[in-house]
Amino acid sequence: MYTVKQLSELAGVSVRTLHYYDEIGLLNPSDVGANSYRYYDDDALLRLQQILFYREIGLGLLRIKDVLDSPDFDLLAALRSHRSVLQAKITRLQDLIGTVDSTIMHLAGEVEMSKRQMFSAFSSEQQKDYERQARLQYGPDKVNDSIKRWNDYTQTQREIIAGEGNQIYSDIVDAIEAGLAPTSPEVQALFQRWHEHLRYFYEPTLEILRGLGEGYNSHPDFIANFQKLHVDLPAYLQEGISQYVDDLETAEIERMLAEDAGRDGGTGF
Repeated sequence: MYTVKQLSELAGVSVRTLHYYDEIGLLNPSDVGANSYRYYDDDALLRLQQILFYREIGLGLLRIKDVLDSPDFDLLAALRSHRSVLQAKITRLQDLIGTVDSTIMHLAGEVEMSKRQMFSAFSSEQQKDYERQARLQYGPDKVNDSIKRWNDYTQTQREIIAGEGNQIYSDIVDAIEAGLAPTSPEVQALFQRWHEHLRYFYEPTLEILRGLGEGYNSHPDFIANFQKLHVDLPAYLQEGISQYVDDLETAEIERMLAEDAGRDGGTGF
């Protein structure tokens, strides 16, 4: 059994939200102790998970209550449905990231991009909704930030930046031809240079870095341009970037664990 505070911390929702869910009958505690404390069992945890899934896809609270309280509600079927919806959202966001990054590379002179391609990830019916989702997901518009940064550079600086980017990809091609694995320390150092180079245009999150790696081996514009340098470059970039991001994530987790241990005074409690 979990107290309301424990459930709040576990699920990442506020105690006030859980109290409200109780008030409207959406998520009642499994038991209320003599001290008036609310307690939640594993079934309540699964119901809260469903509530959060349905909230993620935009359902209102009362509609969620109707769905969950329906006699024919099937938990496994609901989870499969959530997975399908979330996978579609991932695909949609990856398309948006691909368009953002293609535009950035176009502005940097690394990719030729037509005006039509700039809007290839959008449909006339859904464009506003995708823009809203992207803003909620990633914050300020990366393209606008990139344009501002690029416009602040002098022509000489732009030529230096573009040359630096070209040299990084040239060095990676040399690594391919030398038979080096994309996960080798030598090549991973090249991806660190690549990561630093991106900061000329915007500050990339780990999520965006991983999305770039996937886009390089799936987005037609990236594939076409990188294969001009080497036929194996798109897949090589994806594998190398994936390893690079995995290592960054591992280092971040280890840092957080070390900080937690420091706060605990090394006692282990």
